[in-house]
Amino acid sequence: MRIPAEVIDEYNPDGDSLCLDFINTVSWRGSSQQSDFLKDYARLASWAEMMEILGTGEAGQLIEIAARQPQVASAVLGRAIALREALYRIFSAFIKGNIPAEEDVALLNREVHLAWQMRSLTYTPAGMRLAWESGAETLERILWPVAQSAADLLAADDLARVGECLGEGCGWLFIDASKNKSRRWCSMNDCGNREKARRHYQRKKASAPPD
Repeated sequence: MRIPAEVIDEYNPDGDSLCLDFINTVSWRGSSQQSDFLKDYARLASWAEMMEILGTGEAGQLIEIAARQPQVASAVLGRAIALREALYRIFSAFIKGNIPAEEDVALLNREVHLAWQMRSLTYTPAGMRLAWESGAETLERILWPVAQSAADLLAADDLARVGECLGEGCGWLFIDASKNKSRRWCSMNDCGNREKARRHYQRKKASAPPD
């Protein structure tokens, strides 16, 4: 499946972690400009292909199956969005120094348990490795690595480096890999430049003589 250029342009991951990139499928969260990339199951599959969760052609197979099973696809999309929003609230709580809500952790745990059931040891020439169960017909397979990524990050030292963009209304999360934990923006080319322009305008307005 070839992802349309307009879809790629609409979403550019900057979270440096699969689960954070999943959270960032919402732009301008909670504002009047909020935009949700995951408008339907096809978009969910397209995102998974962009993030290399699905191999070449697998997204197209899932989209075809979803078209034949619209109720199942709708249910999986609903689970995906519920997981995404729970993850946002969990990570946002840790960023603010708060304890995440029990119901959000419980939802994540359910998805993590389901994901772990779908992993098994597989022999390769390089040795044994854990792999996801194959089967393109499983519409929910996209959620497994997302849940695993979230569990890994929440239990890792890198959790302390998860931050939220300070751009007004942005809401995107990222891992701050800077030495002094100084990252403030999802992208300097986006929110960073927008904030610089806003401050420049405010300084210019403040220094202008009164009418």
